[in-house]
Amino acid sequence: MACRLDFTIDESVFYRDRLRTARYAALADAEGFSEICFALEALGMRLLGRKESLGQYATCLSMLASRVPLRLEFSESLPGFFTSFSALYETLRTARNDAMHSGAYARHATSAAIEICIHLEEAMMAATSTNPTLIKHLMVKQVVSVESWQPVAYVRELMLTHSFSFLPALIGDKWCLISDFSVAVFLSSCANSAERKDRLASSILDAQAKGLHLVDADVRSANEEISTLLSSTIAPSDKQKVWLVTDDSRPSRLQGILTPFELM
Repeated sequence: MACRLDFTIDESVFYRDRLRTARYAALADAEGFSEICFALEALGMRLLGRKESLGQYATCLSMLASRVPLRLEFSESLPGFFTSFSALYETLRTARNDAMHSGAYARHATSAAIEICIHLEEAMMAATSTNPTLIKHLMVKQVVSVESWQPVAYVRELMLTHSFSFLPALIGDKWCLISDFSVAVFLSSCANSAERKDRLASSILDAQAKGLHLVDADVRSANEEISTLLSSTIAPSDKQKVWLVTDDSRPSRLQGILTPFELM
């Protein structure tokens, strides 16, 4: 079986992003591994060069996974923490073929699917001959953001729905970050329910005047080198760092977001 394992950097980023998007969808739905199956089928078809069933892509995907030998070694040396790629894939394949995938069985399959994604996302970037050295190669492109006129209640809803720690906010022509901690402090300091209702209904701009703390965002260019980014950043070990990536020609247009998760 001939597997096409060479990828350009653009291809690697495309398939890595598709896997990552599917993984995020699965994290939001403990029984939702279907999106990951679709992403694996698209990648498998690219590797094999033809459309087949999920099971027929196993060999090519395993060969791609071997681009990250350390993770494969860990499944042997640390079996209590890591499961082999073949075992994870077989769990997912079996669940995909079982029409009654629900409950604990589906959650187990989703957990396996997420592990497969993490492994293959890393392998995708190792499969290219060009190292991913620019911010645009690693940033998350689907960014949720808010604007100054939107209410604090909407900010709170987004944070609770997506488990966001930070939310980009465009205030005038400047990008800021709203943290979950700042929202919690802003709402918990209310004297009564009427004041809490008033604060939730306040626009972000008005809330800032009432004490909602916003911090200036660290804005970067998509074409900046990762090495330059890290060498120029002072990140306290007890605080999460977030970088916003904007369009060089239109600073108000957000292209992506980068966090330490993408750098790991």
